[in-house]
Amino acid sequence: MNGPSPSFQLLPGAPDSPVILHVPHSSRAIPADVRAGIVLDDAALERELDHITDSHTAEIAAAAAAAAGFAPWRFVNQLSRLVIDPERFPDEREEMLAVGMGAVYTRTTHREALRPEEYDGSDLVRRYFEPYAAAMTAAVDARLAAAGRAVVVDVHSYPTEPLPYELHGDGPRPPICLGTDPVHTPARLLDAARTAFAGFGGTGTDSPFAGTYVPLKHYGRDERVSALMIEIRRDVYMEEPGGAAGPGLEALGHALAGLVEAVGSLG
Repeated sequence: MNGPSPSFQLLPGAPDSPVILHVPHSSRAIPADVRAGIVLDDAALERELDHITDSHTAEIAAAAAAAAGFAPWRFVNQLSRLVIDPERFPDEREEMLAVGMGAVYTRTTHREALRPEEYDGSDLVRRYFEPYAAAMTAAVDARLAAAGRAVVVDVHSYPTEPLPYELHGDGPRPPICLGTDPVHTPARLLDAARTAFAGFGGTGTDSPFAGTYVPLKHYGRDERVSALMIEIRRDVYMEEPGGAAGPGLEALGHALAGLVEAVGSLG
């Protein structure tokens, strides 16, 4: 089932499943008119996409959906985060504005120019960010209506070695980082994730990346919406920085399926 914009896709799961696997950063696609506003040449842009893309995370989510007995829903961004980053705050609350990576990026992972100085990203926010946010909000509302609760599980990856854009890159970099929120991440959800991903060499919490994605309508307001971010260190399953996936992908898919099934049984 396609969303109302070609920039994202909502893939159905079990009708009464509360789980949405959210995959915001897996694509490398950039529309031609958006590409025209990026100052990097083609080779440099490909290198940046290697670093910034959470490669193969859509495949991990698909493997989990196929393996889970109680299939989750999947909300998958079809465009690169270099178009817009749907997980940023769209205003001054966003700490990544400090390195030019708000809802619309102006700097690269190496803190070099991505777009011209004083670039106005409001048109990209209107065309891409706002429809994405509205559709994700509607998807969460639909799970609340169908299941009485919603569980958003973000599927991300991160590089083995820190990149210059990282604001908190000096902390631990475990194979699996679990991002949490004090309101929306109950202890039993975090415990279920630790159990599901115990076989990859260790899990950590909120380092090097912290937080979760919750639609602003529900954020801090509706405790029926729970959320957890899964950040997978890329050497667990792929060649870095932007290479092929290895056998770890299938194992991660099964681990994520285990988390989906555990969440379904939490009630």
